[in-house]
Amino acid sequence: MQQHELDALFDRQAAGYDARWVRMSPIRESLLFLIETVFADLPEDARLLCVGAGTGAEIAHLARRFPRWRFLALDPSTQMIAACRARAEREGFADRCGFHAGVIDTLPDAPAFDGATCLLVSQFLLDPLERTAFFASIARRLHAGGTLAWADLAWDTDAPDYPAMLKLWMETMSGAGLDADALEQIRANYARDVAILPPDRVAALAQAGGFLPPLRFHQAGMIHGWCARTAR
Repeated sequence: MQQHELDALFDRQAAGYDARWVRMSPIRESLLFLIETVFADLPEDARLLCVGAGTGAEIAHLARRFPRWRFLALDPSTQMIAACRARAEREGFADRCGFHAGVIDTLPDAPAFDGATCLLVSQFLLDPLERTAFFASIARRLHAGGTLAWADLAWDTDAPDYPAMLKLWMETMSGAGLDADALEQIRANYARDVAILPPDRVAALAQAGGFLPPLRFHQAGMIHGWCARTAR
């Protein structure tokens, strides 16, 4: 799927995105709970870049936990950025946020952030070289020793257990209220539009992009979470 197609897809989904995935919130909350610890040694007045911020769920969580942090919400979907801004205004942390509709390479190419999040974003980059370049773009915008926390769908799709894992994951999302047609569409999207790689391979791509060896600190079903500091 091309970037403009992704943008259009998420533009269409923005209004109902949170409601659609509310049954999956325990996975998101467990990931964000651990990200708190990953970021615990960032400065009290840290500046955080949220790549693919969507409707702002991780910003809202971290804004409550770290009341002096400032955030830049980055997302290529204008409707997602609008939803993120509305959440920030509604929940009272908009004065600590900037909002930028675009991909990461539309930001100034200079280290300006102490940390970054990137949740379920890099998996849409099918070309490994493009995915490494994406991680490199994040690394260049972090201060020396800055921390990235990210999550992606990951599994060894050639492993004997992948069909069973995929079935379990589909059933998990079925429990989140998706009907059979929606699940079949997701299954087709995974095969066509999502780069589901072995977890070690995803970590290696981030390391090739300028990070120290990543730590995989979270797994829930097919969603894995990693953290890494910049190698600079």
